Amino acid sequence: MRLHRNLVLALIESLSQIFNQKKQADKIVAITLKQDKRWGARDRSFVAETIYEIVRWKRLYAKLAGLENAYQNDSYSTQNLFQLFSIWTILNEIELPTWDEFEGIKYDKEKINQSYKELQEIRKFKESIPDWLDNLGETELGNDIWTKEIAALNNQAPVVLRVNTLKTSVDKLQKQLSEQNIETKKVAAYPDAIQLVQRKSIVRNALYKDGFFEIQDASSQLIAHFLDLESDSQDKNKKGLQIIDTCAGAGGKSLHIASLLQNKGQITAMDIYENKLIELRKRANRADVHNIKTHTIKREGQKINYNQFSQFHNSADRVLIDAPCSGLGVLSRNPDAKWKLSLAFLEEIKQTQQNILQEYSKMTKKGGKLVYATCSILPSENQKQVETFLNSENGKDFKLIEDKKILSHQTGFDGFYMALLEKL
Repeated sequence: MRLHRNLVLALIESLSQIFNQKKQADKIVAITLKQDKRWGARDRSFVAETIYEIVRWKRLYAKLAGLENAYQNDSYSTQNLFQLFSIWTILNEIELPTWDEFEGIKYDKEKINQSYKELQEIRKFKESIPDWLDNLGETELGNDIWTKEIAALNNQAPVVLRVNTLKTSVDKLQKQLSEQNIETKKVAAYPDAIQLVQRKSIVRNALYKDGFFEIQDASSQLIAHFLDLESDSQDKNKKGLQIIDTCAGAGGKSLHIASLLQNKGQITAMDIYENKLIELRKRANRADVHNIKTHTIKREGQKINYNQFSQFHNSADRVLIDAPCSGLGVLSRNPDAKWKLSLAFLEEIKQTQQNILQEYSKMTKKGGKLVYATCSILPSENQKQVETFLNSENGKDFKLIEDKKILSHQTGFDGFYMALLEKL
């Protein structure tokens, strides 16, 4: 493989922004891929995949490069970043070019490969994770499950599409994509999902722009079904069904709910970020979804005044709380998250989760159902939050119907948790 200097310089600059400026990897990659229109598909693939690979294995590469101090301080000079890239070239058996940027960077390939083999025996280096995260994962999940799960979360995430059944069917979409030489396969037990056989960017595809599908991981697609909409599936009930998606974001799950309801009923999608709700409205229009209205949650500083929701109390047949969380279940697609998380943040987000559960549950009417969900694999963010709620004053009128723990090493998809509760 021959390295091209302009591509390598672009990815080094991207890594600097991700590591040193704490910018989101997916956003930086998206910006970087647009900076030179002359780049072909292979060039863009090299830049994107190499960035993600170095982000994912940052601690391992830093250890091999002798950059433990830089790792501890989370501060990388341009020279350090070229050192990390040099380790990547050695492990991928690529000849290092004789550019000025690599002058003075000399590693013994045999020693690097030997050290790599030795580090495979130490989980925190093998899986390239902070000490605190390794300790926490083992404490909460146990040694065996944590070892399997963190290994799975270091795999590249598959590209899964959710078929918009308001506009097409799984079989029709597969045929249309196949005609464009985009091969897909159905995903067992995920009725609206198809997976790309070969990874590729698909957001410029006309079928995507026309709303025939959304990009949504298979585990995430389970949540709309978990709301138990089928028990209210008769047309007479469905038309009056009131659903509140309390942490809607850009609306992936709201759109899925709308398709399951065939545009009947009323979905209120809430979020604290107006820009995300604007994006939701654009996506809804593209998908021919007509039963979603948005509601911007007002904040006083960084805090939510929960009194603003009194108009929604005891009004909803279904309430979805897709709570903010650590995101540990989606590390395969957001590998930079493990370098930004901290124990202090986890404690803060767990308090936020409980506050949200306590307050948003009040929107559920008697006989209605609530789903609490996270994209975390930690019991402290999941089962224990539900237990705390059910033992509280606000939770005494609810009962747990069922919950589901989805682990990446068992499914190959994102790690998720969801609990279905009913208000008595």
